[in-house]
Amino acid sequence: MRPPAEPPRSGRRPSPVNPLTWAKDWVRSSPGTHIWLLVIGITSLVIAAASEGLGQFLVHRTSSNIHELNEHPLPSLLISGFWIERPESFLLYAVMFELLHANVERWMGTARWLLTVGGAHIAATLASQELVLLAIEGHRLPRSMTHVVDIGVSYGLAAAAGVLTYRLRPPWRYGYLAGVLVFFGIPLLTGATFTDFGHAIALVMGFAAWPLTPAAAEKPPPEDGTGPAGQAAGPPPERRPESPQER
Repeated sequence: MRPPAEPPRSGRRPSPVNPLTWAKDWVRSSPGTHIWLLVIGITSLVIAAASEGLGQFLVHRTSSNIHELNEHPLPSLLISGFWIERPESFLLYAVMFELLHANVERWMGTARWLLTVGGAHIAATLASQELVLLAIEGHRLPRSMTHVVDIGVSYGLAAAAGVLTYRLRPPWRYGYLAGVLVFFGIPLLTGATFTDFGHAIALVMGFAAWPLTPAAAEKPPPEDGTGPAGQAAGPPPERRPESPQER
């Protein structure tokens, strides 16, 4: 007769996590980020494989510049967020997506993340192109800027960088916030372009998305011995014995 198996001892080290399983769980927890990244990878391959003339046609046709916004407003707003001008930058964008978008989506949920970064992309695009239009009308920019290439995912990344501030705990939050403000603030003070203004607008929209974050719903735990109004909680009132006439 075999002796009964020894029960597992408490304190044993857990088995190491399979990296492939971890990667699958990571992707499943942020599906919007990785679908977006997949589309950008496909469009980057298209640009890389296209001839120079076709590549220029594609980036201009998918831009959300003044001309395209007048001709095809809704498609240009949506499509411009799925292309990058330099395919060799795809790996850098992939890292930024994992650091920013994936973490924000996992924290906020796909719907709220999409509302935040999508709204920031649209608002920053429209506002920055309005600045270009005003500069053209004021003869500070040439009229050819109505066809300027305006594609990319940086507005969404700026919004994600802003809302990620609330994900971090102090004191890390303050150091991160200072770094973000310096990163996006220096271009505004040193010859800002319309894209720099768009980044600043998207960053502010990320900061403004605080009510959509789980942190906004968190309530600080009450102190020991205090009630909801912060007053000391007294002993419970004594219960009188029930009389025969009462129910």
